[in-house]
Amino acid sequence: MVLDARLVAVRPDRGAPGPAGDDAFAAVDGAVHSWDLSTGVDGPGTRFVLFTAGCPLRCLYCQNPDTWTERRGVRTSVADVMARVRRYRTLFDVTGGGVTVSGGEPLLQQRFTSTLLRACKDEGISTALDTSGALGARADDATLADVDLTLLDVKCADPARYRRLTGGDLDPTLRFARRLAVLGRPTWVRYVLVPGWTDDVDEVAPLADFLAGLGVVERVDVLAVHRLGAAKYAALGIDYPLANTPGPTIESLEAVRDVFRNAGLAVT
Repeated sequence: MVLDARLVAVRPDRGAPGPAGDDAFAAVDGAVHSWDLSTGVDGPGTRFVLFTAGCPLRCLYCQNPDTWTERRGVRTSVADVMARVRRYRTLFDVTGGGVTVSGGEPLLQQRFTSTLLRACKDEGISTALDTSGALGARADDATLADVDLTLLDVKCADPARYRRLTGGDLDPTLRFARRLAVLGRPTWVRYVLVPGWTDDVDEVAPLADFLAGLGVVERVDVLAVHRLGAAKYAALGIDYPLANTPGPTIESLEAVRDVFRNAGLAVT
């Protein structure tokens, strides 16, 4: 998503033909921006991370503005994605990894995302969904049953500030989090520390209590905002809104992490 400094413009290519079952997935395609392999960041073990194109939010600190619209993606079938995923099956088995569907916002392309998750589960491959929760209502219970781990990006703790920071509303994310709790779905939360926007510990405290009360949040990753995506804005001819915003201090990172810890949550 917006935090992945490792993202490069790797375009998906056509995979080799898979088993006969792939025919059922050949007709379902989506706009894919790129893919990558990661370890320990996008879920447990080594992950095949698929970045979908298109996102309803416009976060001021977004590092990947090239994922905002579906037209920047390459139409790719679920069958083709699975052909590539299978190349890493041994790696998944050895490391306890799997497939993470990210973006952009993967739930913007709900049919493609849910079909890909189902295809992975059919082959016994662990799945993770990286989402802001803004479009959480699009994911039905059957889709969420195919998600072993949800990586929930909570952009800001204060509703008014959330709107100014992202252009969207916080409430859909909170509703989605409550739904994950009702369904008992394991969740990791990502919280980006942006000086002057998300570093107020008094605002973070109610969010920490809310997350702790869900009972499904296994850990919270407090991540420092960075400017590694500035070149992408320049290439697209877009002004980078937070170009002059400094990164957070170690002290401010630890202060926010302590708020989550004090609520009883595991923090990285």
